[in-house]
This record gives sequence, C-alpha cells and structure tokens, in this order.
Amino acid sequence: MNRREPFHLPVVTLGAGSQPPEEEKLAYLPMPQEMDTYSMPGWNLEADPETLAATCAVLDELRAKMSTRGEAVIELHGLPAHVTELLNQSLGHGEVSVRVSAPDVLHMQETVFAGVWRVQQMSRQGTVLRDTLRACTIPHEVQQSARAAAVEVFAPPLRPGMMNARAVLNELLEHSRTYADGQPAHVINFSLLPMTPEDLAYLYDAMQPGSVSMLSRGYGNCRITSTGLAHGWWVQYFNSMDQLILNTLEVTDVPEVVQAADDDIRNSAERLGEWLATMRETQ
Repeated sequence: MNRREPFHLPVVTLGAGSQPPEEEKLAYLPMPQEMDTYSMPGWNLEADPETLAATCAVLDELRAKMSTRGEAVIELHGLPAHVTELLNQSLGHGEVSVRVSAPDVLHMQETVFAGVWRVQQMSRQGTVLRDTLRACTIPHEVQQSARAAAVEVFAPPLRPGMMNARAVLNELLEHSRTYADGQPAHVINFSLLPMTPEDLAYLYDAMQPGSVSMLSRGYGNCRITSTGLAHGWWVQYFNSMDQLILNTLEVTDVPEVVQAADDDIRNSAERLGEWLATMRETQ
C-alpha cells in the first residue's frame, strides 16, 4: 500500500452488541504511548563539523543501500553519543511504532522517512543490546517474532450467548493452515457481522494473545496485535475518543496498513538525499 494514496478500507460504525461491554474489554499488549505525529526532521545547528560529517556519512550509507534489493541495515551500536543524538534529530518519528515481547524484546519506530526504521533489541532489564537503522517495508523480525509465538489453536467448548464465533474460528483455522507467504490477506470484518460479546470473548480466548503489538497513526489510530494463531492478527481502528470503530481479524504475514510500499522507500531515498544536501550546506 502506498501511503501517499487515500485509504480505501471503509470505516463502519459498530452496531449494538458488536463489541464487548466495558467489563469484558479485550486485553492488549502494552501500546506505545505519546507517539509523535508526523513532522519534518530537524537537527542541531550547533553541531560541530566532525559530528555533522559522521552523521551525514551514516545517512549516506543508508541511502546508498536503499537502492539495492532486500532489507538495508546500518549498525548504530557503538557510535559516539553525539552522532546518535544528531541521527535521532535528523530522522524524527513517523507513523508506525512496534513492540515485540518474545522471543527477543524489540522496540521499532518508523522515522519521518517512510520505510526507514530504527530497531533496538533490548535486554529484559531495558539495556540496548543492538541498535540498527533499516530500510524495508517492515523489519523482518515482526513476522518472525509473531510466527515464533504461534501455538496450536483448538476450538473451546461452546458457550451460552454465542452466535457465529465457532464458524468464524473454523474459517480462520482453515485459512491459517493453508496460508502461504505473499497471498492476499483473508479479512473478517466483525463490524459487519452479527457478533455478540460472547462471540468475541470466545475468539480471543481461543486464539490467545501474541507477542507483537503495533500502533499506526497514518489513517487514524490503528492498533494491530498478533495472536497465537499462525498468521492471525487483530486489526482495530479507533476514533479520536478511543472508541472502536472497525474491528477485523486478518490472516496474513503482516497487515498491510503498517507496511511501507516500494514507492514509499524510493520517495524516502529521494527525500533523504535532499535532506543530506541541506545538512551539508553548513559543513
């Protein structure tokens, strides 16, 4: 999906009985908080020439690698703190933020350049173990981590108050079993189905929470969480009052809403070149 194009998925207001009551809200992995909205990069005009030159060299290497196929990776761990700080200022915060809880603890933040990501591997105590800059549709660890946390899902016993959950679960299990990378996503839109709170609670219990949570503010507030079902993702849209307005489950590798398109990455490479030229004007 090219993020420069309008978003075509219709937003449908939920009807009565289509979401859990307050006391039965679905649990989520902790979501990133106070995420910055889109803004152009900035940098410290007081930076010394050596720091500025080192920062430009890192960005130049990234831009060169963005012209090759596959995921471009630049190692940042071990850079001087003042260079890292100037990189932080230059790249800013973009639309998508990711947290991974297992098997490794990972923090990922898209920069203002779509398809350019900051990825940090953390210890359980919060120490940065690895720090990288990536250029890709989405870091490969997102899909790998979600799959590593997948479990064998069984249909729980039927419960009072259910309408369609068992049929929906069977459909999801079948598509998960036959899914192959690159296939179009299979999407079930609960906003358009007669689903009771008991239905949704049944599905959540059956599939279990996964290890990946993502927040995208590109088209409003969209929260994406992996499940224990292989290739299964909750994709939920919220309005400005944090009310759920679109509730879906997708069987796919990674939901498209958080991925940068190839055109995004090409455009970012051009913008990064323009930004480098601006930075070097002061050298």
